[in-house]
Amino acid sequence: MLELTFFNVTNGLIIGAFYALMAIGLSLILNLSGVINFAHGGFLVIGGYLAFTLRPYIGFWGALLVAPFLTAIIGFVVERLLIRRLYGRDPLYSLLLTFGLAFIIEDGTRFFWGAQGKPVTVPPFLATPLSYDFFFITGYRLFMVSVVIVTVSALFIFLRYTRLGVRIRAGTLDLETVAALGINVRMLRSLNFAAGIFLAGLSGVLAAGQLGLEPTMGTGLLMPSFIAIIVGGVGSLTGTLLGGLLIGVASALTSIAVPAASEAVMYVMMAVILLVRPRGLFGEEGMLS
Repeated sequence: MLELTFFNVTNGLIIGAFYALMAIGLSLILNLSGVINFAHGGFLVIGGYLAFTLRPYIGFWGALLVAPFLTAIIGFVVERLLIRRLYGRDPLYSLLLTFGLAFIIEDGTRFFWGAQGKPVTVPPFLATPLSYDFFFITGYRLFMVSVVIVTVSALFIFLRYTRLGVRIRAGTLDLETVAALGINVRMLRSLNFAAGIFLAGLSGVLAAGQLGLEPTMGTGLLMPSFIAIIVGGVGSLTGTLLGGLLIGVASALTSIAVPAASEAVMYVMMAVILLVRPRGLFGEEGMLS
């Protein structure tokens, strides 16, 4: 029983770290632009398929580096052409736009890469378990967690210690004052949106190596990311990180006793936290913490 619990907790932390990475990208966009990006899962899929396409030419490591940046560029263009036209309007408009965009991306993925799933191979040394006792801990899973830790740490450092990062944080508090100081808010929103999409693209590359690729994979991973934001608290990147880890571990532990409820427990946790603390665990409206 102890080994089974350790197995599930480990899996939960790995899955939770992945949820957190995707959710932080969602939170970045939501905090500054007020856009509920339902196409985030679609951008995750784009990142994974771009890595799949690039891998034969530049290898796994090259695809890991290049695919998220290409996904971010696509996100930047989408924001400039579509999303920015809806700023200042009812959030329902951006929600409907991104909801429709998610379907377009899904069908576009089927058109270009086919409807069948595609396996993505990782370097052999990463696919090897660490030991016979801990067969469920492979080098790739540890690599995923390491990438998440490094990426999230770099993001927090960027937001706290760079000029652009400070402007993004200030914009989440009072965008009108930031604009009055002469800062190009339109470009700030575009770059922030691209940063959030970069994290979605990176999540897609990592997920492809673990789960394989299929056009609908983003849909199944999107809702846990939204739940992570709500549990941790809208406006708090620290809370989003913790929320992702919590729902990952909660789902994994629930699968030991009641496997059928491993997904439902996320919604139960969200409901309980909202009843006790409506803003989430660390939520402070309009703040990045």
